[in-house]
Amino acid sequence: MPSTAHEGLIELRSDNCAGVAPQVLAAITAANEGSALAYGGDRWSEELREVVAEAFGSPDAQVFPVASGTAANSLALSAMVPPWGSVLCHQTSHIYVNECGATSLFGGGAVMRGLPGDDFKLSPQSIRDAFATTNFGDPHHSQPSVVSFTCPTDFGTVYTAAELQAVIDVAAERGLKAHLDGARLANAIASLHCSPTAITRDVGLAAFSLGAIKNGAMSTDAIVSLDPDTSEQLLYRTKRAGHVASKMRFQSAQLIAYLTDGLWVKLAKQANAAMAELARGVTALGLELVAEPQANIAFVRIDEVAWRAWAASGVQFYDIDAGTIRLVTSWQTTPDDVTEALTRLERVLTAR
Repeated sequence: MPSTAHEGLIELRSDNCAGVAPQVLAAITAANEGSALAYGGDRWSEELREVVAEAFGSPDAQVFPVASGTAANSLALSAMVPPWGSVLCHQTSHIYVNECGATSLFGGGAVMRGLPGDDFKLSPQSIRDAFATTNFGDPHHSQPSVVSFTCPTDFGTVYTAAELQAVIDVAAERGLKAHLDGARLANAIASLHCSPTAITRDVGLAAFSLGAIKNGAMSTDAIVSLDPDTSEQLLYRTKRAGHVASKMRFQSAQLIAYLTDGLWVKLAKQANAAMAELARGVTALGLELVAEPQANIAFVRIDEVAWRAWAASGVQFYDIDAGTIRLVTSWQTTPDDVTEALTRLERVLTAR
């Protein structure tokens, strides 16, 4: 496996910065033979539908390749929430904080409601409290329509299947559908040592994003819909939004390779293992984690002098705010990368 290190640099900014898995590159090359019908009428796209149905244990599963995770989340949610509706999500969730109102755009003005919750996760009480402050049936107020999870959360914590189910059960009391931002879905599955169905179909999700780009794909994410009504809308919404690629065979080929023989979970395991070792090393050097990383993301409290010196040594990461940095490992992060990053950190802290 190639290292993320390049000319002394160690990549810990984002899994988006990692390269493409060799198996995915090979699949793209193989799909580049001859011609194929455009806009999803090719044999790869047909095969992808079969692969997804098998992976998530649902003959009704439909898959919609799109160009980004933002498109996957916002288009899926737009198919699930009416313009007068609202999406309930955690106040730290990516769809609420980092997607520039994309759901409101594609949802015709649908409202996003960020809710509190321990460990950066929604809880049944979060949903009950939101319901308690909603005037149901009153046209002056947006009506909760969807509950959306981010798993893993943007702070690296992971919902268990039981936690998802508990929230979805409360949401269902008011008829809400369930969506999951699966930007790092494979990392959650690897962390929980569960089947792909355990935190998708089995808990009652209507739709979720696949998160392939962060985990070895080149240029495609996808919406997986397990709900026929949502799928019917997405048939038109993806086209209207410009996300039905003419040469879709190259998107589909990537996703087939990604899901075949459990490659996506194997890649995620590598990323998670790298983060576990990195987090152990960071805490052993006396630094504090904002939350115990359960996947491939960690937030670390470190003074500005130290993090600037660590960055100057060639370790790349994001400084989030005063005294906090974010570290993210990928499928491409090697044990040598982790060891070297920690060695450089130890030198910085000792010098300080």
